[in-house]
Amino acid sequence: MFDSHLLSSKISRRDLCKVAVGSTLSFLLPGFDLRAAEKRGKERRKSIIILWMGGGPSQLETWDPHPGTSIGGPGKAIKTVVPGLQISDMYPLLAEQLDSMSVIRSMVSKEGDHERGTKYLKTGYRPEPTTVYPALGAIITHQAPSSQLEIPQHISMGNTQFPARGGYLGGHLDAFRVPDPGRNIGNMRSSVGAPRQERRLENLNVVSQAFRKGRSIQTQKTLHQSTIDRALTMMSSEQLNAFEIEKEPEAVRKAYGDSPFGRGCLVARRLVEQGVHSIEVNLNGWDSHANNYTGHQTQAAILDPAFSSLLKDLKSRDLLNSTIVLCIGEFGRTPKINALDGRDHWPTGFSCLVGGGGLKGNLILGETDPTGKEKTPVDPVRIQDLYATILQKMQIDYTKELISPIGRPLALSEGTPISRLI
Repeated sequence: MFDSHLLSSKISRRDLCKVAVGSTLSFLLPGFDLRAAEKRGKERRKSIIILWMGGGPSQLETWDPHPGTSIGGPGKAIKTVVPGLQISDMYPLLAEQLDSMSVIRSMVSKEGDHERGTKYLKTGYRPEPTTVYPALGAIITHQAPSSQLEIPQHISMGNTQFPARGGYLGGHLDAFRVPDPGRNIGNMRSSVGAPRQERRLENLNVVSQAFRKGRSIQTQKTLHQSTIDRALTMMSSEQLNAFEIEKEPEAVRKAYGDSPFGRGCLVARRLVEQGVHSIEVNLNGWDSHANNYTGHQTQAAILDPAFSSLLKDLKSRDLLNSTIVLCIGEFGRTPKINALDGRDHWPTGFSCLVGGGGLKGNLILGETDPTGKEKTPVDPVRIQDLYATILQKMQIDYTKELISPIGRPLALSEGTPISRLI
């Protein structure tokens, strides 16, 4: 496994250089003109925002409620703007913004463990000991790089135990991690005045020259000077402003919610506007083995305003046609409520919301048994099929094979696109 990168209040200049190591290879790849970021609608290159629900949210308390049944729990359902689609009444704001989204109620996995389930859901491949598969965001960054970006191209916001990784594609495609989005950007700027900064760079140049002596090959392999150059470019880049939400109107910030996830969704929208293509925003806390219903009420109070504001903003700025939004976790929760009023892991028949980026909206795919007796849902959808769909819609050949470090040819996805979504 490769090291990931953190943006935190304690980040040092050395850390920043390490961060740039991860970003440098992507910077060096051929890309598109940065002016493309200013385009709107279908003319714009596509981005993806993955809202990752860590812990596995209950499908019954989110997008597939069965009120009034033996498995429904105390929750109720409300109508949405999509004809025939009802979701949990914990999401009144989101119910008004789902017109471009589709719900899949029949996701199936064979991984009921958090770590294995997360790896499967983030990569489209079941975990195995010989290969570390890249996350969907890393694949997109690898296949559709933006050489003109001065900030990382694969970004993960919010704390998560299992961040998106570059896998066999390399550590440089690990997501750039921002644990507390919307804050602490100051440590990415120079903390000293220009004269002192210049002296520091002169001293750094002395160290770099000493490092290069007798190490020409190592210097080339480690991209030493390029790393420094890119780190400095990033520190002075105006694109860093995408991480700063203070300039957003107070009403906008309030609408998203003052939580790491809410701020992360607002930063995600700003990163899309800068031309970043792969963004992940994490919301943990869905592992509700006890007090499932109240736990989901707490989570919904965070997710509902942030997710609905994100969709509303993307639509109003004509960015949703070029931005795929996927809300998903590693699995769902059991239909049966346990003795602690909780629901346990349920890797079959769970739900996700997906839309934007030209995908068809207003669709309801799959169906689960309202009695909870039938484990397999109607019209099951595999993870790899969903990701093949997304890659195809992002104009990436999902059948393309890459050679892993051990010489094994591996397709970007082994799935088949879901025709109804395309």
